[in-house]
Amino acid sequence: MHVRDIEYAVDGVALTGILAEPTGAAPAPGILIAHEAPGVTEQVRERARRLAEAGYVAFALDLYGERGLPLEQARAHAQRLMADAALMRRRARAALEVLASQPKCDRGRLGAIGFCLGGIVALELARDAAPIRGAVGLHPGLKRPAGSAAGPISAKVLMMIGDADPIVPPEDRQRFTEEMSAAGADWQLLIFGGVGHSFTNPAVDALGFPGFAYDARADRRAWRTMLDLFQEIF
Repeated sequence: MHVRDIEYAVDGVALTGILAEPTGAAPAPGILIAHEAPGVTEQVRERARRLAEAGYVAFALDLYGERGLPLEQARAHAQRLMADAALMRRRARAALEVLASQPKCDRGRLGAIGFCLGGIVALELARDAAPIRGAVGLHPGLKRPAGSAAGPISAKVLMMIGDADPIVPPEDRQRFTEEMSAAGADWQLLIFGGVGHSFTNPAVDALGFPGFAYDARADRRAWRTMLDLFQEIF
């Protein structure tokens, strides 16, 4: 496995993503990874490594162009993206093209996953008819960014949330299911009982936010479910 940073730009903003490739020369499916609201972290790098170990070419995109931000600054970046679906889509599509252009990546077999804010990004790619076969969200918010356009969705959609997640109230779940059905999507919404937000991130407990907690069992089950879906798709 080989891991390296890749620099690219969108609208004049310099961005740096993380590419992780499996060993071997044969083309492999590519998975785009969209990060949580805090930005590109070691957690994202580790997920890219794990996907490469599973045989995928993984690219963790950069939505902000900055790393190691104080939480309030990171939130401001996230809010800007949530207020502008077109900006979110441009940054996600540019990263998807970086992934697809890698020699080891089979550009005919692409998927996207995201954590928290990143799950919204993955779903926006599906809404935007980007060339992905699957969109997976791990503890995503289910609110749509401003300006998000409705339309048919051909990618398979899998969103996984905790029942005790304060970010995703029941009415958001209902709107999501209605939208997916109207879009003709092949979709799943997996809900883990008694689980809160950011359940895949071991570092979240230190923040002490109510309703935010790492859950090793939910993390393990969600990752396995995601891998099973990509095995089916590819």
